[in-house]
Amino acid sequence: MMTAIILFCSCEKQEEEGTFQFDNPELAFELPAGFPALNNAFYANKPTQYAVELGERLFNEPKFSGNNTISCGSCHNPNHAFADNKPRAIGINDRVGLRNTPPIQNMAFMQFYNWDGNILELEKQPLVPIITHEEMNSSILEVIAKLEQVPAYRDLFWKAFGDPEITPERIYRSIAQYEYTLVSANSKYDRIKRQEGEQFTETEAEGYRLFQQKCASCHATELFTDQSFRNVGFPANSDTQEAGRARVTGLPADYMQFRVPSLRNIVYTAPYGSFGQFATLRDVLDYFDKGVSDAANLDPLLKANGNRIPLNENEKEAILSFLETLSDEEFVGQ
Repeated sequence: MMTAIILFCSCEKQEEEGTFQFDNPELAFELPAGFPALNNAFYANKPTQYAVELGERLFNEPKFSGNNTISCGSCHNPNHAFADNKPRAIGINDRVGLRNTPPIQNMAFMQFYNWDGNILELEKQPLVPIITHEEMNSSILEVIAKLEQVPAYRDLFWKAFGDPEITPERIYRSIAQYEYTLVSANSKYDRIKRQEGEQFTETEAEGYRLFQQKCASCHATELFTDQSFRNVGFPANSDTQEAGRARVTGLPADYMQFRVPSLRNIVYTAPYGSFGQFATLRDVLDYFDKGVSDAANLDPLLKANGNRIPLNENEKEAILSFLETLSDEEFVGQ
């Protein structure tokens, strides 16, 4: 059965004799089989009916940007698995960001957020793009002042939190609740694993075998990432602000290490790499085959194999065919 968000009960705002009965039902969150543990922050901010509705509206609200043109949804497009198909994110006044926009899916199960893992709780993420010069170039106080001028928001906050006060914490919590509901677990791969009658083609099955042999050490678990940070020798971003995981830890050993991305819905999220180094998945496989750039902290798995993942043309085609089976068409609205 497909992952679903189901209401425990229905409710409406009730007013009797001038009193307001606050009733915002929690949503049942069905865990997909084999998925890793939920982020601990999820348990303190479980999705509710009205906070999720509010969060979705805030996610698509351009008033978050200084000139009212950029929303979270501007970069995180559902038709691209909540990525944007640009090498680097484009923000206010067409400013170019440091990195490629990561897709937003299965966030409830992630233990680190962003390419360098600088965020550990999803509720702490929304402020980053709001204040970043290249993204929204605003402030949370400016955002709140704008939202307070929209009567509909006061009603939405009332339904979600029991009174109409608009606060930073409520904004962050509602956006996170909406993002927690963005669960992708109904690809062809998932339906085959659930034994729902579908089967891999011969090429897909061979690709799955090769994937397990050559790729699954990093792209592990049902998220298709082990959530580790690795330097895999990709062409490096020349921007002097970039240092990968080392931007967070300050450790030279973490220089140009990035979080292993999930491969779910990967065919929708080109280009690939931390700043869109590769236009296609074939380009990625070709690069691994020919040999990656050496580095003192290059991933040990690559070092042990001569700085490459050898693949012939038939093997590349098979792996690409398997990766297609990780596409959840319903999730991306195709």
